[in-house]
Amino acid sequence: MLEPLYTAEEMRAAEHGHDVSELMERAGRAVADEVLRRFPDPKRVVAVCGKGANGGDGRIAVRLLREAGIDASEADDPTDADVVVDALFGTGFRGEPRPDAAALIEMMNTCGAPIVAVDLPSGVDASSGEVAGVAVDATATVTMHARKVGLEVAPGRFRRGEVTVADIGLKHVATRHQLVNADVLGLVPRRQPRDNKYTAGSVLVVGGSRGMTGAAALAARAAFRADAGYVAIAAPEESLPVLETLIVEAVKKPLTEAAEAAKRASALAIGPGLGRGQAEVVRELLASELPAVLDADALFELEPTERSSPTVLTPHVGELARLLGKESAWVAAHRLEAVQRAAAEFSCTVLLKGADSLVCAPDGAVLVVALGPPSLAVAGTGDVLTGVLGSFLAKGLDPTLAAAAAAAAQQLAAARVVHQAGLVAGDVVEALPAVLS
Repeated sequence: MLEPLYTAEEMRAAEHGHDVSELMERAGRAVADEVLRRFPDPKRVVAVCGKGANGGDGRIAVRLLREAGIDASEADDPTDADVVVDALFGTGFRGEPRPDAAALIEMMNTCGAPIVAVDLPSGVDASSGEVAGVAVDATATVTMHARKVGLEVAPGRFRRGEVTVADIGLKHVATRHQLVNADVLGLVPRRQPRDNKYTAGSVLVVGGSRGMTGAAALAARAAFRADAGYVAIAAPEESLPVLETLIVEAVKKPLTEAAEAAKRASALAIGPGLGRGQAEVVRELLASELPAVLDADALFELEPTERSSPTVLTPHVGELARLLGKESAWVAAHRLEAVQRAAAEFSCTVLLKGADSLVCAPDGAVLVVALGPPSLAVAGTGDVLTGVLGSFLAKGLDPTLAAAAAAAAQQLAAARVVHQAGLVAGDVVEALPAVLS
């Protein structure tokens, strides 16, 4: 269900007390084996090696490839290589490469040959995924012992290629951050014979202003498909006739009666299509003791508040930037730091959406959910996520695990849709029961 993700410091702890030369020999062999598995008959392999242990792994790989009869060598110029081994920087790298190292990285990226990175692509911070300057665009990465944070968190994850984890004989140590797999859905409570529509999970969706009724309808439909027993929508009066045609199963209430409607709910899903200027409504609802997920317009002008009930914020990059008073580009470049800052500042779980959805608890521990296809980058899928998360909170799931499970359900549902080109949010909604059954 949860796979460890290692920082550089945690890798040092795992390696402590082991024979370094023995570990390097195993690592070099894993790299050589991966090169031969992917490229059975390369004419020439060039390894670009640094001065540290990562470079040592690369040199051992070169030696083993030579022993296998391959024309392999260490060189700074990979121009005529059929395969390049990137062994320039390892897990200890941080910051921006110096000009000479940056030039080597640029040569690797432009030589036209596939690149196999040792442990992680050079230029990527192993502990955060940050890329301060240039970084290798790897075809594949052979990472030692376990996946590193920088291989799963963007922008580093976009430089890694396909990842192979090599066992080099280390035992696992506790890690702060973890990678989520599909088994997390096993934590979602299923309906029991004694359940009624309210005990199975009752969700109030608050949103659906004029011109954005579809957002509230998608969230409500997603909550139902995520197995909530009862869903109501509180929306502006003028939107109610439209919502009646969009989703027949949900109860509709005027926005002015949202607080009253919340008395029948076991969780709130606030924000899909809510519109700006509703901060007072949001504050009134958050004064209740109900678990709540806040998305979209509910995040606008949101202020940190003391709240004992489970609370989850689900911003995209731009929304998180606004919450933190930062530029969107800064958040995109520092995703891990940004989501940790927000979780600490707002004292709740924060889910930063993206190809690597980051779910951060208030203590700074992060769960990475990266199970979905690129087709999820389409309007409305965030509303689907809000509805699913509302359902899981209504069933009593812990907020951080509920957020991780909701992201997994949304992403796995998207992956089940046959037509990835032209996927729309409604397709994801209809695929939800299959991944939750």
